[in-house]
Amino acid sequence: MKTVNIGVIGFGTVGAGVVECVLQNGDLIAERSGLRPVIATIADLDITTDRGISLPDDVTLTTDASSLLNDPAIDVVVELVGGTTIAKDFVLQALANGKPVVTANKALLAHHGAEIFQAAQGSSSDVYYEASVGGGIPVIKAMREGLVGNRIVEIVGILNGTCNYILTRMEREKADFNDVLAAAQEAGYAETDPSFDVDGIDTAHKATILASLAYGEWFGMDPVHVEGIRNVTLQDIEYATNLGYRIKLLAIIKQEDANVEMRVHPALIPTSSLLGHVSGVFNAVWVEGDTVGGTMYYGRGAGREATASAVVADVMDVGLNLKFGSHHRVPAFRPHCAYSAIVPMADVATRYYLRLQVKDQPGVLALISGVLGQANISIASVTQQETSQASVPMIILTHQARESDLQAALDRMRELEEVVEPPVVIRIEDLG
Repeated sequence: MKTVNIGVIGFGTVGAGVVECVLQNGDLIAERSGLRPVIATIADLDITTDRGISLPDDVTLTTDASSLLNDPAIDVVVELVGGTTIAKDFVLQALANGKPVVTANKALLAHHGAEIFQAAQGSSSDVYYEASVGGGIPVIKAMREGLVGNRIVEIVGILNGTCNYILTRMEREKADFNDVLAAAQEAGYAETDPSFDVDGIDTAHKATILASLAYGEWFGMDPVHVEGIRNVTLQDIEYATNLGYRIKLLAIIKQEDANVEMRVHPALIPTSSLLGHVSGVFNAVWVEGDTVGGTMYYGRGAGREATASAVVADVMDVGLNLKFGSHHRVPAFRPHCAYSAIVPMADVATRYYLRLQVKDQPGVLALISGVLGQANISIASVTQQETSQASVPMIILTHQARESDLQAALDRMRELEEVVEPPVVIRIEDLG
């Protein structure tokens, strides 16, 4: 049986998971595919720490990644070091040497995807990157192959397990953001510096990859509007629950007429929706095509085993390409024109949740309604709870309105003495 010799660069959590998966399930993979995966070389700066894996004697451990990249016996390079500097160098060197690459590096692709795919095209080598979005969820394969006969109408995803875990615990335990974040860090679900996750950057990396596949241009990060979850409060989660919604950090990619929206931010979504049921560290991606309609992909979005599963699947795709001499059988990325322009955030139209702390006195509701009306914003519902305090929370849900109009109304509200705290605004996605 033909083998595919794998060189792994990066023997951290995911790298160890990939090696373990191949050693544990190699026979099964060979039976299913007719191709045997073999871990040939592992490169890492630390090759002495015990990873809890018993490596076969014929596996080479090295601190010299260049020796792996230049080894003619290596069939496919698996890049798992992360980041956008040395990882980029490793990927480009592998491609220059005619070696196909499998990577889980969403930041690298989000910032340098165009350059990497151009290098792959020039070298007649493949780049596979299933694990870069959604961990073990095969959404990239679905986008590149399963939905190739569709124009993509909409993609809505919960793409960061850390944020979803925090928001889920806030809702279930009636806990504040900072307390849940600290618990998530202690449990290993959040990094010591959580900004990459909670500020929406990780989700934005994944959003630009999905949008680029859907609409035919490698967009990079600049067009993506990004907000995180630091300002989501328990108070707003409880109000959303009472209104029949949950708050989730979403990646939202939509085609409006011939134009495309790309945004990442917290949003109220119906509790009864499919995405509304996604809790804890799980991810889910809703993809709607013009022919197939709605499809959803659900599973663990990160972690050693889930990510390793996606990496190994990509390795076997690459190996089969090599076996049958079919480089670029499925192009890593092929430009195609499926949109006209990116919609500026100011022109995005959606519904809104507003929470205002206002003085408890006659005429305030009429005043707020007037401000919204002057900005061409129609009110769908108002909730105002009785209180013994001098000010009361007013919860407003709007009909669809333009972002620029909403921001203009908020600017006016901040000037009103009847509004005693800065207004809180969260967008609403009704999900069909």
